[in-house]
Amino acid sequence: MLLTPIHQDGWPFVAILLAAAAILFMLWQPLGWIGLAATGWCAYFFRNPERVTPLRDGLIVSAADGLVQDIDNAVPPPALDMPAEPVVRIGVFLSLFDVHIARAPVAGVVAKTSYAPGRFHSAASELGQAENERMAVRLARDGKPDLAVVLIAGQVARRIRCGLSSGDGLRAGERIGLIRFGSRVEVYLPPAVAPLVCVGQRLIAGETVIADEASEETARQGEAR
Repeated sequence: MLLTPIHQDGWPFVAILLAAAAILFMLWQPLGWIGLAATGWCAYFFRNPERVTPLRDGLIVSAADGLVQDIDNAVPPPALDMPAEPVVRIGVFLSLFDVHIARAPVAGVVAKTSYAPGRFHSAASELGQAENERMAVRLARDGKPDLAVVLIAGQVARRIRCGLSSGDGLRAGERIGLIRFGSRVEVYLPPAVAPLVCVGQRLIAGETVIADEASEETARQGEAR
């Protein structure tokens, strides 16, 4: 049986819950089992699986696990100093049961990062998308337009962990951060690049191709079946 690794940020939470479960067992056994179940869920939440990333030039992969919540046109965050022109933005909502490790959608160099403290509305709401705590990252690429990724905290998620600094080199699919307990991740595609995913589609970070710069295909339509 293969066990999925746990992200290093998760071990303190697992240890605290395990200790609490041990105490609860001594007080009353049914409470101990509840504590043990909570410990198991915590370990599950912080799972950090390996992913196989397609590497053909032009492919842009998902930065997060979760459901495509919306696909629209938006201007990248002003703090990243990118052109103030709308591009396709793919918003992915992560539930409490999704892997919360964010990954680089393309290979590139971190040109700029911008952290903004904020509120903790539901990440699925428009208010949360506009006002919640966030970490924005601008990725520069040789001979190609820059691309932006934004990690947004949610109503339960209150911490964004992203240790990237300007000048860091990234490979496509490489881990770039962690959002604790429910959140949203946005990818701003390069200009004139159409999305290859649909609203409601489930994505796998580092594996699902969300766009292809070498393709002339128009935006896809989807239907639940």
